[in-house]
Amino acid sequence: MITHQHFINGESVDGISGKFSDVYNPSLGEVSGQVPLADASEVDSAVAAAVAAFPAWSALNPQVRARVMFNFKDLLEQHKTELAELLSSEHGKVIDDAHGELQRGIDVVEFACGIPHLLKGEYSVGAGPEIDMYSMRQPLGVVAGITPFNFPGMIPMWMFPVATACGNTFVLKPAEKDPGVPHRLAELFVEAGAPAGVLNVINGVKTAVDAILDHPDIGAISFVGSSDIAQYVYGRGTGNGKRVQAMGGAKNHAIVMPDANLDQAAADIIGAAYGSAGERCMAISVAAAVGEGTADALIEKLLPQISALKVGASNDPDADYGPVVTAEHKQRICDYIALGVEEGAELVVDGRDLVLPDYDKGFFIGPTLFDNVTAGMRSYQDEIFGPVLQIVRCDTLNEGLELASQHQYGNGVAIFTGNGKAAREFAVRADIGMVGINVPIPVPLAYHSFGGWKRSAFGGFNQHGTEGVRFYTKLKTVTQRWPDGAAGTADFSLPVLK
Repeated sequence: MITHQHFINGESVDGISGKFSDVYNPSLGEVSGQVPLADASEVDSAVAAAVAAFPAWSALNPQVRARVMFNFKDLLEQHKTELAELLSSEHGKVIDDAHGELQRGIDVVEFACGIPHLLKGEYSVGAGPEIDMYSMRQPLGVVAGITPFNFPGMIPMWMFPVATACGNTFVLKPAEKDPGVPHRLAELFVEAGAPAGVLNVINGVKTAVDAILDHPDIGAISFVGSSDIAQYVYGRGTGNGKRVQAMGGAKNHAIVMPDANLDQAAADIIGAAYGSAGERCMAISVAAAVGEGTADALIEKLLPQISALKVGASNDPDADYGPVVTAEHKQRICDYIALGVEEGAELVVDGRDLVLPDYDKGFFIGPTLFDNVTAGMRSYQDEIFGPVLQIVRCDTLNEGLELASQHQYGNGVAIFTGNGKAAREFAVRADIGMVGINVPIPVPLAYHSFGGWKRSAFGGFNQHGTEGVRFYTKLKTVTQRWPDGAAGTADFSLPVLK
């Protein structure tokens, strides 16, 4: 059994609080290790290491920091198989999916390699009489990230590479359910040339989170998790004067128009709904079928593909998806399926009774499909975060658009149609942060930025891309004049351009 460690000041260190949490292999349903849960003093140690590392790291030429990022990217690619297997064993997602997650993280590291260009400011010559103006972006200092269990590799890499490339030092608090990959990322980052203390990893739960939110030496916090906790993190963090971006939950809709290519739409929705056992904040969990007959035709396409899905152990190369992360989470999903039945939705496919031979203790749930779901149902309003797809029937595009736009969450939405005018109108009017047009999971690439609206995101900044650079830096504007030595006279009016 593995005993995980913290990573502070360039070294792996044992926990001292005496408190631990079990880490499971979700396919086997067995404990594979333990992770220490930090107390406030351990958070203090990680922050102190970051504080000490900041002056020298931030003073480096950005090109030197970029070279560390290039080295880190190379090491990630060399160790990708090792990282994918570790990720899969602790989270439960299949190996191919783990590789895809890691690649999305590596893409952000690659983006951070361009930091010398990204930090360039603006310059105006002759902004006034003998006056020039220029701007610069400077690091904030020590910043922190609090990341979820569903993407233990990708989301940390959405945060600390951009933050540290900008000159900040970083304290990462990953999910306690799958801590192995974040710790390994920190080791590789030091191997890439990052000085000790630039990246620190501290494991823990609420005690550690609150210590981060309250710590006077942390200037900014990036968070991804459930909406209730995101709102808590945002409120407490900003109340302590910190810059905070807090990404929350989702209920992503796919609007299926009568003119859509239903074969393609069904295939896309299957992958987006059931991939990674639905444990994605951008999973499609609602298909809103527009027009008479569209829902029936869509279900007819979905059913054989659902029947053909293979649920298997995370290391099964033929499995389409693996187990969910814990027994508690499996029970939560099953409770929502039961709630949907109680509320009157039609349970077309029930995945609750799935048992795999040789993996009878694993946390598996088969693909589940509901029809005739309505907006008033709590099972529709809440984020289930499992392999559950709900069909809602709509008469018009406007009804489908309002259904998605009026939901409490506003992370992502997709429309399947062959009509360019309808797609354009949908993209403009949708009250949702990320829109896909015949694209089921519209997660932006690394050089754009990720972020939802409403209860899917708190704070004014999106993640990675140029928005990430803005979040992890503060803008300074300089107005300069070099007088010729002749004495001037006092001017008591507000300076204006004449």
